Amino acid sequence: MNKQFFSSAAIAALSLGCMLLAACNEKPTDGPDGPGTDTETISRYVIVAEAGSGSQSATYLVTSESLDEGSVSPDGNGWETQSASNWIYYGDRYLFGFQYNDGNQGTGFSFRLGEDGSVIEDRQYTFNRTTTYGTWGDNVITASTNAGTDEQDAEGNYAYYLQFNYLSVTNGNSSTGSHIAENFLGNGERVSFAGFVEANGKLYTSVVPMGMSHYGVNTFPWAIQDPSYVANGSGGSGSGQYTAGMIPSTQYPDSAFVAIYSGDNFDETPVIARTGKIGFASGRMRSQYYQTIWAADNGDLYVFSPGYGRTTTTPVTNNDGTQFNRVQGKLPSGVVRIKAGETGFDPSYYVNIEELGNGNPMFRCWHISDDYFLLQMYSGGAENMSGTSAPRNELAVFKGEEGTLTTVTGLPSADQLSSIGTPYSDNGTAYIPITTTDGSNPTIYRIDAATGKAEAGLTVTDAISVSALGRLSTSDE
Repeated sequence: MNKQFFSSAAIAALSLGCMLLAACNEKPTDGPDGPGTDTETISRYVIVAEAGSGSQSATYLVTSESLDEGSVSPDGNGWETQSASNWIYYGDRYLFGFQYNDGNQGTGFSFRLGEDGSVIEDRQYTFNRTTTYGTWGDNVITASTNAGTDEQDAEGNYAYYLQFNYLSVTNGNSSTGSHIAENFLGNGERVSFAGFVEANGKLYTSVVPMGMSHYGVNTFPWAIQDPSYVANGSGGSGSGQYTAGMIPSTQYPDSAFVAIYSGDNFDETPVIARTGKIGFASGRMRSQYYQTIWAADNGDLYVFSPGYGRTTTTPVTNNDGTQFNRVQGKLPSGVVRIKAGETGFDPSYYVNIEELGNGNPMFRCWHISDDYFLLQMYSGGAENMSGTSAPRNELAVFKGEEGTLTTVTGLPSADQLSSIGTPYSDNGTAYIPITTTDGSNPTIYRIDAATGKAEAGLTVTDAISVSALGRLSTSDE
């Protein structure tokens, strides 16, 4: 059950602060119902924090008027809510939480800022399984790839489909859509999407090829590059589990694809841009596909790749001891670009990320401002980027037009970092939550995009970790 926790002392302090500080922005003005009946916009930073321990831990949405200094606590100052795998801010109007639910139907909820500056729950949603998410027009959108129930091959194998959820922020309605994922790129492979970017009046998404399903092998035999790539036994685990008769991993690890949509839903056939300068553009953690495509302020789309193709091993040993082959990638972590207004990759642009900074590949990334991007790096080098326990305890700032990478300084040492949360950016500064292993309070660090220098800001006391942060406003604009 969702509960709101505000102590009387906290409310009194907040009320007193609003009377004394203009920063609360609650000055009466002449509204439609007469003098003093309208109030100006209230804005707060909203921090997603986990507090407690073990089975007694809980997730709280905590408000703060600053990320640069001071401290806040979820104790008596926040909304207790269900845990979520991912959090996304729809502008400064709504905060959405999505629970992954291990491949089953997902649950979601949205929050907004109340007229008194506190967080309140807005709506709850139930939707299809999700592995990536973003915004598109008036909707928060999610996508995943799942076996369908419509199209079958002669042997009864079902085709895989991309399944979409459209969660309206205007009226709370939710709807679904689907598109066959088989042979989406014309190469016989099923695909998944990784991240969504709205720019230049279009929607961009990275398309990740995933190999050939049983349906694909039977329906598009011409797409099998080598018969030895077809599994001849069962093996793997989790999202990497496979059975005989399929190609479990892509035959195109050294290509990146971006689908470009011009409408307002996924029913249309998109333009596909392809490059062979980098591998597929997506961060990856189990079944979750993390966004690694972002637009600069001028509309140029930067497409980053960790270079995961190199982590593919071959040959693969099945559970019964037999073996089959897979295609192993060769390309390092890199970045390419689609110029604003174009539908193909810029032939003159390529940056090898591993030749810069500390020589490490990237894991995830986010846009800061202009053409600055914050990158979370694999801190153990390219040889240590596979598996869920791979170290990812380094941050760097990438400058797109110049193609430079600056390692962030001023953070706790990499061996002390426990978790790095999702950042929030404002006016050339990236704010990112950092949790360490030494028992210190989770701290919001502010990173200057131009210099890469980090400084400690707001601390969150009585918390285990902070997973996300952003700003919400009472304005509808």
